[in-house]
Amino acid sequence: MKKIFLSNNKTMMGLLLLAGMAASCKKLIEMPGNPPNKIQEALQFSDSSSTMAAVAGVYSYPSNGGGSFTFNDGYLSWTTGLSSDELSTSSSTLTTVEFFNYSLTGINATVTSLWTDPYKGLYPVNAVLNEVSQSSTLSASFKKQIVAEMKVVRAVYYFNLVNLFGPVPVVTTTDYNISNSQPRLSVDSVYAQIVRDLTDAQQDLPATYPSAGRARPNLYTVLAFLAKVHLYRGEWQAAYDAANTVIGSNVYSLETDLNKVFLDGSKEAIWQLPATTGTQITREASNFITASGTVPVYALTPYLVNAFESGDQRFQKWVGTSVITGSPNIYYPYKYQKILSSDTRLEDFMIFRLAEQYLIRAEAAAHLNNNTGALADINTVRARAGLGASTADPSSQSDVLNAVMHERQVEFFTEWGNRWFDLKRTGTANAVLGTEKTGWQPNAALYPIPDAQILLNSNLSQNTGYN
Repeated sequence: MKKIFLSNNKTMMGLLLLAGMAASCKKLIEMPGNPPNKIQEALQFSDSSSTMAAVAGVYSYPSNGGGSFTFNDGYLSWTTGLSSDELSTSSSTLTTVEFFNYSLTGINATVTSLWTDPYKGLYPVNAVLNEVSQSSTLSASFKKQIVAEMKVVRAVYYFNLVNLFGPVPVVTTTDYNISNSQPRLSVDSVYAQIVRDLTDAQQDLPATYPSAGRARPNLYTVLAFLAKVHLYRGEWQAAYDAANTVIGSNVYSLETDLNKVFLDGSKEAIWQLPATTGTQITREASNFITASGTVPVYALTPYLVNAFESGDQRFQKWVGTSVITGSPNIYYPYKYQKILSSDTRLEDFMIFRLAEQYLIRAEAAAHLNNNTGALADINTVRARAGLGASTADPSSQSDVLNAVMHERQVEFFTEWGNRWFDLKRTGTANAVLGTEKTGWQPNAALYPIPDAQILLNSNLSQNTGYN
């Protein structure tokens, strides 16, 4: 039996529309039109073209499933939405319902995908890192750029893995004899790896994007990511400083029209992937959009619907409505509004955007006893949503922090698991979910390690509360 901790198919992704990078000769090298979907055993990283073919695979958006960046293949948004207080489901499929009612087990197929797909995606990332680093033919500047980009991608995988599962194996090699027997490292150790990768990238990535669009990270992408990592770790000054630098760069601005936030070329995009492959655009759109008169598979909970204030344009623009005769309206996520690639609205998949940096800076400022600065950032986000200033008491740190959490709830719903992670990192999951939902228990804050992986790797242990 083959271990599936990492894929022996060495899967990579398909097409990244177009990207380029300036090597030492300043020649623009375009991504190939048909990058390989696998790293062949004999694939050489001897020149920039073959290297960029591998990089193209790492960045490609997986609307057809599998390969790199699998976290954004619809899984992270609906699983964490169900586990938090964002989504309910009309599905009777156990692999879906178990996320909502906290009855997950280690044989849940989606849990297995949330674990194995990222490790499959990490293989090509580590392959590029290892081969490029050791190359004697690639220019030093080219190597520095690519290595830094891949470290940012690797950090994305581990950030989400550690927030879903807690301690996880950290794999930085392509040697299966090593990777398939790795034990789980502590949360602190995983975060240490994330910070190492991002700190390295910070030193080597320029402020300018290396190609057209914002599909490949630049310096501000790294700083935005570091701001989030520091926030999660309670490192308030570091979080504030990183977010402050991104905001102060003046490279990004909030879109005044909420309908433009997730479009290709969004002014507030810090990192977004071209998402169109095959017939679909984003898996979020295909998962969430529901024809009127039809019960959504994933519907917004009353808790989330009631969190929106009257006049909040985020509810008007980012929430879809299914009108069912004789029944109350049912609402669903509508941030991504087109399913088919033939539609004229071109949406990219958003990883980091400027609004998050404002609310990171606000939260950090409040913890640093700068409530006035925190409220200014909160009000910037609220003003874009068509709302007046926050009514939080500027003399109360707890009041201001609650205002930050409220804005995060209605700004980032069903985006990258933000609400689920926020409830856990702030220690409010028990109070909120214990009140709002039935079946909640503290052990549910971490998903179970897939049983098959534990059977195949004796160094893995199960999370508390799971058999």
